[in-house]
Amino acid sequence: MSSSIRWIEIILCLWIAVAVAGRANAQDYLVTNDDAYGISLYSIGARGVLSFAERIPGPGVGIQGGYFGMNRLAILNNGSQQCIFASEALTGDIAWMEFGSGMFQGVATGSPTDGGTSNGIGLAANSNYLYASFSDSSTIGTFQIQAGCALRLVNDVSVGGLRGGVIDGMAVHGNMLIVTYADGTIESFNTAAGSLVPNGDKQTSTASANGTTYPNGIDITQDGHFALFGDTSTATVVEVSDISLGRLMPTKVYRTHAGISSSNLILSPDETILYIISTQGDVVVAAFFDKATGQLSRGCTSGSLRHYGRAFSYLGGAALQQTTGNGGGVFVTEFGAPSSIASVNLTVSGGRCHLAEAQGSPVPDFYSGGLLSIGRFPPRSF
Repeated sequence: MSSSIRWIEIILCLWIAVAVAGRANAQDYLVTNDDAYGISLYSIGARGVLSFAERIPGPGVGIQGGYFGMNRLAILNNGSQQCIFASEALTGDIAWMEFGSGMFQGVATGSPTDGGTSNGIGLAANSNYLYASFSDSSTIGTFQIQAGCALRLVNDVSVGGLRGGVIDGMAVHGNMLIVTYADGTIESFNTAAGSLVPNGDKQTSTASANGTTYPNGIDITQDGHFALFGDTSTATVVEVSDISLGRLMPTKVYRTHAGISSSNLILSPDETILYIISTQGDVVVAAFFDKATGQLSRGCTSGSLRHYGRAFSYLGGAALQQTTGNGGGVFVTEFGAPSSIASVNLTVSGGRCHLAEAQGSPVPDFYSGGLLSIGRFPPRSF
């Protein structure tokens, strides 16, 4: 009888341990590329409340600046691996780590001619490959993602816009990588074999051809039907391209005057909301999005984010508060010294929406003097 009781006690202890581990793994985190000496992690609470959790020093050094549309973080959660990749432009490397390891486990570099010290190194990843865009050399390196999140350089290719523009934003979905260049050019590549093969669709975006605006940040719908571009401009300009045929079609332009520039954007998990960051202003815009037609319609605009012009001068990258529904709002980087992270909550009711900065926002990132890129773990499913 005592032996049976002992086995029951052991089983109960094991069950409790598994339950505790499950709760720990269920915690969501915001990840920042401090672009100086590593990354920082913040736990995500209800209504977008952030709490500093951990700083992880990097093996290299960043430049604390660069292009708005370049994402200096790539976070992978493909079921078999959970990885964080962070670019460090001054030392020209990409650091990699397994999520939860508490330390970077190695670095990878491109070819000797790859460099991004002027405007950064952008990252985009699928389950098998990481793509790194180097702003100095205007090259894209292809890295194979190996066991333990290690990276192996496969090759690199030189790229450029129709008028000599260097690589800027980048996003990957399925077998397609889409890029923007700093002269208003957009282009896509086939990634079926890992290495990049041009799709032959290099073109000037519609808005760029008609004025002083150019595409910067990129997002792609879950079904790979539409690519959305956030433009650097004097207003809020978003361009949408139909990519259902495996190549970029001419973009359709949507304009508002809600903010100044719109270099970064991100779709909600259910694709009903497009969050648009006024990167040279002080507001966040939420537009309603129809994923079936690719059309955008007017939504709502936040008030001026706290401390603009006093503690920060630009807004940068964004990350979703939640990975379901309309995302519940976004986190936004505030470029300053030190930098900070704003939390902007979204509510939708009766076909109308409302954006408001959360209580306790912004949260400082004392380890960054030029925060531009953030991500979340777990990431959005697409």
